[in-house]
This record gives sequence, structure tokens and C-alpha cells, in this order.
Amino acid sequence: MRAAVLAGYGQPLEVKAVATPVAGPGQLLVRLAACGICHSDVHIWKGEVQPPHAPSPFILGHEGVGTVEAVGDGVEGWDLGDMAGVPWLHDTCMHCDECLDGQESFCQHQRAHGLNVPGGFAEYVVADAHFAVRLPDGIDPVTTAPVMCAGVTAYGAIRRADLKAGERLAVFGCGGLGLYAVQIAARMGVEVVAIDRDPAKLDHARRYGAREAERADAGLVERLAGHSDKVHAAINFAPTTATWDAMIACIRPRGRIVAAALVAEPVPLSQEWLTGTGVTITGTSVGTRKEMAEVVALHASRPLLNPIEVIGLERASEALEQLEGGHAQGRYVISFSR
Repeated sequence: MRAAVLAGYGQPLEVKAVATPVAGPGQLLVRLAACGICHSDVHIWKGEVQPPHAPSPFILGHEGVGTVEAVGDGVEGWDLGDMAGVPWLHDTCMHCDECLDGQESFCQHQRAHGLNVPGGFAEYVVADAHFAVRLPDGIDPVTTAPVMCAGVTAYGAIRRADLKAGERLAVFGCGGLGLYAVQIAARMGVEVVAIDRDPAKLDHARRYGAREAERADAGLVERLAGHSDKVHAAINFAPTTATWDAMIACIRPRGRIVAAALVAEPVPLSQEWLTGTGVTITGTSVGTRKEMAEVVALHASRPLLNPIEVIGLERASEALEQLEGGHAQGRYVISFSR
């Protein structure tokens, strides 16, 4: 099969022929029609996130959509030709408190496609049958691929923020994840304030349901601090610490701040401020299998929108570079029909 292989961190991916994988016991072999490219792929490509043992071949990608080509021993409920999604989670330990509580995305022993096992920048990929995503027949692979990570991460963040109709939400970062969050929250009756430095992304956010839009410029913190109608929740999808002061400025007492982006650098936090406001600060990590089923149903009934640029496998490195530089206007999706 053709695959884009990581030969060295930060180096262009090598598009070459590698052995087609085989579905083992409990596994599915999925022939991919499309695979999205996520900012998490950038962190892995740059070596900012490294697995303890690199997969061989080291193939990135965890937003795959395709059809079941082979079913391994012991697998029940899957048939050849079924539509399947290949998400971030390949498998988890299934016995820790997080797994037993239905919060397997926080399992500390999880394995991920494109990090611990070969991922979806390839024509075929192996998925654990318990974690593969059931998709309805006829669903569009290209528009559905980003839902496998970006969509469920946005959905999981909304759930983590415990939002209710009529509340106000600030969405920081209106790239692919943020735009999904804007739509999901707006459909719930939540008033969304979209925040980004790019006017084009703010225009998309308004079209997708944002009630207000704020440019992330030098005056943002002062404007938000002076606003009388503070938000009940703020979710950060921007991979930077620059959003922190603005989130503190816009949140109301007893509000909820949710970190959804991978930001390694620390931010200042006053415990005195926490005791005086009762603000809850938490994190979210992709989503659970239950949340995945819910967001897929949401997308199937009324597609979640995002600007998508369809590319061939040979342009995967170019897409990673664009994402790293902050130049992507939406989601890149590899189509294997090209």
C-alpha cells in the first residue's frame, strides 16, 4: 500500500510503498477513503509528542474514514463493506477507573493511531473493533473524516463545559475544532462569542452560528474585562498561552474554563482569584466512544461544516507545514481517490 511515513521528526514525510497490514484477533482492516490532518499530527511530526516505542512503519493520522476490508478472529457485529471511522484511540486498558467510568479518553495506558500504532496517512489501517467508529452507509468520507478527532474533541469540550441553553460561551481559536464547537453550541441554544486573530475565521464563525465575534488583538483583554455580560464558560482551542489572560478577563464567577488545545507552557494562576470566584478549570482529551456515537449522529442528521481542502497523499507534509505556521483556513483532508 501507499503510505506517508515519518522517517525523522520535522522532516518531510516519505510517500512510499509499505506492507499492507493484517487484521489480527479483535481487529478490523479498514481501506481508507479519506483521512483528516490534525494539529496533533503536527506535534507528533515535530517530535514535541513522542511515543515510548515508535510504531513501524511510523504513519501519522487519526481521522480516517473507509470501509471494512477484513475482519479478524473473534470480532462480532462488523461485516465486510461496513463504513468505519478510525479515530485517535486505538485501544485503552479497559480496566482502570477512567475506562470503567466511561471516560476512556483519559486512560493513561491508551494507544493512539498515528502515535503508538500506525495511523491513517495510508491506504489501509488496522483498528481495534471495540474502538472503530460505526458510520451510516452513504456518509461522505471527506466531510466526516475531521469529525473523527476535531469534531469529537469539540463535542467533548462542550460536554466538559457543562453548557446549557441560554448560557454564554467564549470559543478561543476558530480553526477546525473551534468552528465545530461554535456549531454544536449554537445548536444547543448557547450564545457563542467567537475569538480569533483571523477575520476570515471569525466570518466563518458568524456564518456557523456565533452571536458575537472578537478579534484577538492587543486590546482584547481590556475589552473583555470591561464587558458587563461575562461568559459562563470559555474553551481554548488555540495552541498558545496567549489566550489565558483573555479567558480570565471574560469568565464570570463560578464559570468553567476548559483547555482543549495541547499547550505545554505554564500559565500564571492566582489561587486567591480561584477562591474568590469559584471558577472551575479543567481539561478535555478528544472524546469517549459514547460521545463519538453522539457527534456522528449529530453530523449524520445535519452535517457539521468546516472549510475543507482536499489533497492527495503526496501533499501531507505541505499540510503539516501550513498547520504549524497557522496558515490553514480550515481542515486538510487526504483523499485516497486522488
